[in-house]
Amino acid sequence: MPASDSSAKTVLVVDDEANIRELCSLYLEREGFAVISAEDGESALSVAREHSPDLIVLDLMLPRKSGYEVTRELRADAGSIGEVPILMLTARSEDVDRIVGLELGADDYLGKPFHPRELTARVKAILRRASGSGTTSAARGSRGRIEVGPLRLDWDRREATLSGRALKLRNKEFELLKQLAEYCGIVLTREQLLEQVWGYEYFGETRTVDVHVNQLRRKLAPDNDDPGVAIVTVRGVGYKLVETDGSASN
Repeated sequence: MPASDSSAKTVLVVDDEANIRELCSLYLEREGFAVISAEDGESALSVAREHSPDLIVLDLMLPRKSGYEVTRELRADAGSIGEVPILMLTARSEDVDRIVGLELGADDYLGKPFHPRELTARVKAILRRASGSGTTSAARGSRGRIEVGPLRLDWDRREATLSGRALKLRNKEFELLKQLAEYCGIVLTREQLLEQVWGYEYFGETRTVDVHVNQLRRKLAPDNDDPGVAIVTVRGVGYKLVETDGSASN
């Protein structure tokens, strides 16, 4: 039975292998999604700009333009198309390929071969987060804001400032920082962060969290100075947000 909350959502599937496009389309359509497709990077950009899909499933290795290039160009676009969620597919096993995709602006990645049900679960989770329906109960509270030292978060306006400096955060970065701030001083495991921020259960890969934490650290302290807050790694467990006095380390 198609999912009622996804019936109006359009997913663009981009892969140069016809069988992958067909498999993704079959399972996504079963869940009530409208599916359009493209077989190379140039076509992906053209179709995305013409149809403004709600999400793009994007293969990394494509002819004409790679998934990296497509992601970079989409993120450079002004307007809503520049913020379209991207789930990157990759057959490569090296962490660096996946990290680069996330740093360019992909919301998540899924390694090949993958189970189609995991694909649909990831798509649903990303769209829930993008629409705000997956926000944690703490964030839905009446306050709508929190302060940790010089850090100010207003999730009704989706604004973050640090000592008065506006932080330019992507959606997942904002959600991750918000989750850490809500539980300031408490260690959250990578699995907990995956579930709360990305909206899906642990499938054996937590590198996504590590990459986004590193991105946040660079934005909190772009000049390597102590900004008054820090995301601290608790080895073997996860991460916590703390106030600092210049002696805290990552």
